Amino acid sequence: MDITSKVLLSNGVEMPLIGLGVYKVDGGGEVYETVKTALAAGYRHIDTASFYDNETGVGKAIQDSGIPREDIFLTTKVWNDEQGYEETLQAFERSLERLGVDYVDLYLIHWPVPNLFKETWKAFEKLYQEGKVKAIGVSNFTISHLSELLLNAKTVPMVNQVEFHPKLFQKELMEYCNENNIQLEAWSPLARGSYLKDPELEEIAGKYGKSTAQIILRWDVQHGIVTIPKSTKKERQIENADIFDFELTEKDMEQINELHANERVGSHPDHFNY
Repeated sequence: MDITSKVLLSNGVEMPLIGLGVYKVDGGGEVYETVKTALAAGYRHIDTASFYDNETGVGKAIQDSGIPREDIFLTTKVWNDEQGYEETLQAFERSLERLGVDYVDLYLIHWPVPNLFKETWKAFEKLYQEGKVKAIGVSNFTISHLSELLLNAKTVPMVNQVEFHPKLFQKELMEYCNENNIQLEAWSPLARGSYLKDPELEEIAGKYGKSTAQIILRWDVQHGIVTIPKSTKKERQIENADIFDFELTEKDMEQINELHANERVGSHPDHFNY
């Protein structure tokens, strides 16, 4: 396994295990340089969203990289005020235009907006049937959101991207997604760096001669979870992807699982200000 390692989604599409997230990366030169250095470092999975206001820079970096479009797995998301059937179809076209591409690999519903996400999903199914997206999924969906969606959905979401890290080990959600063949993906896998100095993680990191960030990302991967750490620094991007030359023991995996404290750096989907 290495930076090019992939998971197989339920529809047969291959998704790289490691990607680059670009939330809060400035939409001008910063995101362009960030994506460019990540692609040069071997990343082939970029995750953006219309809400990030940086799709244009992401698209330009991809075009200028010289890497064939089909070799890059590109994700974007529909924002809350763009949801609903017709609105979503229009929002998708705007994203395509900003990105400068004719398809995206994965399109996600950014948040489960009450009374809207099911209509949004119908638009997603249409885009998928038309071949404008290779895969469709959701983000920040709890088990209750997923089960509500699945009551009428023709297509089961291929991915659910949620906040997931050792302090928020969403075990039940992970098991539910596994049972329903939905690939779980971790956003903010390093919890915005909030506990990289955790003594237990530092101790485990010392044992393997790795950084605490690498330990957390390796923990994701060993749980079969796609992970998209964000970094604008080339050295950190390389470090984040350098997690395939070691394996955590079962005991260490369990110890990290037990760090769960139900702590979030983002909003709870049930309490989001929609």
